[in-house]
Amino acid sequence: MGDNAEPDRGILLTARRYDESDVRIRPGKGSRPRTKTRPEHKSAESAMVVSVDRGRWGCVLDGDPDRPVVAMRARELGRTPIVVGDRVGVVGDVSGRTDTLARIVRVEDRTTVLRRTADDTDPYERIVVANASQLLIVVALADPPPRTGFVERALVAAYVGGLKPVLCLTKGDLADHQEFAAAFADLDVPVVLAGQDDALDAVQAILAGTVTALIGHSGVGKSTLVNRLVPDADRATGVVSGVGKGRHTSTQSVALPLPPLPDQSVNLPRGWVVDTPGIRSFGLAHISPDDVMGAFTDLAAAIEDCPRGCTHLGPPADPECALDRLEGEAARRVAAVRLLLVALTSNEAW
Repeated sequence: MGDNAEPDRGILLTARRYDESDVRIRPGKGSRPRTKTRPEHKSAESAMVVSVDRGRWGCVLDGDPDRPVVAMRARELGRTPIVVGDRVGVVGDVSGRTDTLARIVRVEDRTTVLRRTADDTDPYERIVVANASQLLIVVALADPPPRTGFVERALVAAYVGGLKPVLCLTKGDLADHQEFAAAFADLDVPVVLAGQDDALDAVQAILAGTVTALIGHSGVGKSTLVNRLVPDADRATGVVSGVGKGRHTSTQSVALPLPPLPDQSVNLPRGWVVDTPGIRSFGLAHISPDDVMGAFTDLAAAIEDCPRGCTHLGPPADPECALDRLEGEAARRVAAVRLLLVALTSNEAW
C-alpha cells in the first residue's frame, strides 16, 4: 500500500469497536515513600496464643481463658513466626464475638523455646511451643515399651530450651517404674506416675500455676492424661481456640487451661497444659554438644579447659576431656550427661 492509499475498510471497522476504556495502563510507582517503621500500637492488649490454624491464631486476653479472641497476623509483622505459648499484642475487635477478627501486631521476646527438627539431617527448626516453664515427658512403661533414647533427646531439648523437664510414667500397672526411672536419677529429673489407676495429685501439684508442654509418642496415654487433667478438654479446645471448627487435630499444638485446685491460692496464676502432637522422631540437628553442656552450670565451667573440638564424650574419642577430672557427685552427673550426648548422635525413629 502506497503512502496515499486509503486504509483498509476492515481495519477501520475493527478499530471502531474499541475506545479508551479498553486500554489498560499499568500504574506507575507511587510518589509516597515507603517506610519500614512499624506502628507502636501502644494500646495493644496483651494476650497468649493458644492455638494456630491456617493463618488464624486463637488467643486469650491477659491469659484469661474466658476472654478468647481470634486474630490474624498484621502485615507489618511479615512472616514473623507465631506459635502456641507466644505472648503477643493484639488490636482491633477484641470483643471475642462470633466472626470477629483482631490483629496481632507484636510478639514479645520468648523466655523459653522448645524446638525440634524432623530428623537429624533436617536443618529447619520447628518451634513446638514458646514460653513454657516445664516439659512433661509422657512415657508408657509397657505397650509400647519405653525407650530411654527418646527421653534423653527430649531432655536435651528441654535443657537447651530453658524448660524444666519432668518424667511422667503411664501404664504402671503393666510394669514396674523403678528401673526405668533410675536411669535418670543422676540428672535430678522429677518423676511422677500418671497411670489410669494412679491419683493425679502429684501431677496436678507440679502443673499448678505454670505453662507445661506435654510430649510423647502416640499410644503412651498422653491424650488420656490430658482428658483427666482437663475433664472438658474437648469443649475447652473449641472455646479457647475459636479457630476453624474448634477441633484439635493431631497435627497442631493447643493450650488448655487447667481447672484450679481446691486449695489453690487465688493469687496463683492459671495453669496451662500444651497438648502437642504425637511424634515419631525428635530431631536435634540444631543442637551441639556445647549447647548441652552449657545447660548445666556446674559442668559449663569445667569444659572451658577442654581442647578445641572436644565432644565431651571422654576416652577414647576425647582422651583429654576436662570433665574426666571431676570426682564424686559431679562425676556421676558427667556420666549421665554423656548419655545425653550419645543420644544426640543416635536418633531412633518410633
